[in-house]
Amino acid sequence: MLGRIFTVGGYTLLSRLTGFARDIMLAAILGAGPVADAFFVALRLPNHFRAIFAEGAFNAAWVPAYAHVHGEKGEAAAHLFADRIFTLLLASQVVLLIAAWLFMPQAMSILAPGFSEDAEQRKLAIELTRITFPYLLLITLVTLYGGMLNVMQRFASAAAASIFLNVAMMMTLAVAVWFPTAGHAAAWGVLISGFLQYFLLAGDLARHGGLPRFAPLKLDEDVRGFFKALGPATLGSMGTQVALFADTIIATFLPAGALSALYYADRLNQLPIGVIGIAIGTVLLPEMSRRITANDHDGAMKAQRRAFDFTLLFSIPFVAAFLTVPDAIMRALFARGAFSKADAATAGATLAAYAIGLIPFVLIRSAVATFYARKDTATPVRASLTGIAVNVALKVALMGSLAQIGLALATAVGVWTNLLLVLFFAVRRGFLVLDRAWLMSLAKFLLTGLTLAVAFWLIARFSGPLLGAMHFRDEVVLVLLAVGGTIVYALAILALFGRNWLVSLVRG
Repeated sequence: MLGRIFTVGGYTLLSRLTGFARDIMLAAILGAGPVADAFFVALRLPNHFRAIFAEGAFNAAWVPAYAHVHGEKGEAAAHLFADRIFTLLLASQVVLLIAAWLFMPQAMSILAPGFSEDAEQRKLAIELTRITFPYLLLITLVTLYGGMLNVMQRFASAAAASIFLNVAMMMTLAVAVWFPTAGHAAAWGVLISGFLQYFLLAGDLARHGGLPRFAPLKLDEDVRGFFKALGPATLGSMGTQVALFADTIIATFLPAGALSALYYADRLNQLPIGVIGIAIGTVLLPEMSRRITANDHDGAMKAQRRAFDFTLLFSIPFVAAFLTVPDAIMRALFARGAFSKADAATAGATLAAYAIGLIPFVLIRSAVATFYARKDTATPVRASLTGIAVNVALKVALMGSLAQIGLALATAVGVWTNLLLVLFFAVRRGFLVLDRAWLMSLAKFLLTGLTLAVAFWLIARFSGPLLGAMHFRDEVVLVLLAVGGTIVYALAILALFGRNWLVSLVRG
């Protein structure tokens, strides 16, 4: 499992690094003004639907169902099952795309009502969203193909696909002068990347398993079981996206730049979520599904506990950095061109609020895997909807006094509520045992995090004055934080956990 985690995590890390290069270009060219806010709405809307129909609900229901059919009924039955789901999926996405194109003005009035006061910005947001929305159809098929490949223990192409989003956007931004606005250039980059990702996954699957084809629709036992799991998963994913929609809606009423601050803060927050949380969860779900299908419940539980340890080991440094030195990170990465140091400070404060919920963000995908692997998508929905209710209520309460920082803080509290409830349900049903050894491990992780946070604060506090007004001062501070933090964290882990723990974690 470790090798597969590093495969997914490595490609995801490369995706995030190219994503930072893309965001540096976005910050320098778009800045944090009205055109940037219009583009970020155009980027968010298809991504919200993608999270509901593709990477969220669909993936949670699809991977265990396909793994079950493939493991118990053989390859021919799995292919027929995939053909039928492909036919239904493509038809539903085409209908959604046509509806989005036709009713985009009405949808924009609901999803970004704050733009109604600026007719030009609203018109631009509608135009850009019509360009980006077909990306949803393409990325949904990518998710279908990726799930099939993951069950075959082939993770590389699905993990690498998102790199094309960053590369395509950088290419179109590089020739932004050829487009009406830089927002148009970025939007066309999103659409082009959808085609590139589709052809990458389709090519891999065609070589190793065969592409799904159109098939007569038949609601057999396997298809009915898939939809039985898909319904609650969609409800849960939709609940999460309702909270994110609330961010978009509320931020359009806030001063110009609020959406941009949320975007750049969320981009950094998504680095550990993608590289660590999603990578480990992606590998864990088919692994647990395979073990549970083979009636190896103890092995499934051990795999999940190991995933938790890996997740915490790699995510603690991000939490410490985002909480103690967010301004230094934002200045070093984005404060150039149209993105000012004041914009960096605003985004940094937003990042710190997001970081309060980073631990549950990276753990939640591994936590719900124990339910999804057993084809139980209903139980996580109860936790998710409770977290969403807390999230949205806090957004409304905090938006006035804290602006977009309040939105990020509400998101953090909501995801903590979600994770704690998922763990509670798992323990109550015997899917997870929180014994003394694991609780002691949590305490040690907390202590290492506090030690690292102090180290980050000291490095930032004293390196700035020492460097004075030198060129690339912020970038040098970031390098010092990375190098010093790595040394301190490694020593803290060895002191508290010991070499034997590390060896056993790696070897499993």
